[in-house]
Amino acid sequence: MKKLLFVVGFIFSVTLANAQVMSAKAQTVVIKSANLRCWQCSELLDKYLTRENKGGFLDNALLEWKINLLKGEIKIKFLPDRANIDDIKVAINNAGFDADNEKAEPDAYKKLPSACKREEDGGGPKKGVPCHVKP
Repeated sequence: MKKLLFVVGFIFSVTLANAQVMSAKAQTVVIKSANLRCWQCSELLDKYLTRENKGGFLDNALLEWKINLLKGEIKIKFLPDRANIDDIKVAINNAGFDADNEKAEPDAYKKLPSACKREEDGGGPKKGVPCHVKP
């Protein structure tokens, strides 16, 4: 009988925990980035966000993200009870990328490949050489 009560209690607590996670209504935000234009940039940012979302300060707040290299933007679906838009922008900045009007963290930006730098710094797509498609 004790085992049955334990199992029922455990199932109830797991169900309650899942209900609390699902109760937070997800929000979507689109963030522009002047230096998010090539497949290399996309891979770097994707790896960074994955790492920060799993064990970093974003605490599994990001549900999904899609990077549009032709527009230089990232569309992010997130849980607002775990992170806010400013937290997400800070994460993007810490990866070396601009986020709307916020410039990238300088040390992280310096580490980016030249293709991932801003146009005014000599980066970005070169004329006649598309970089939004992986070679």
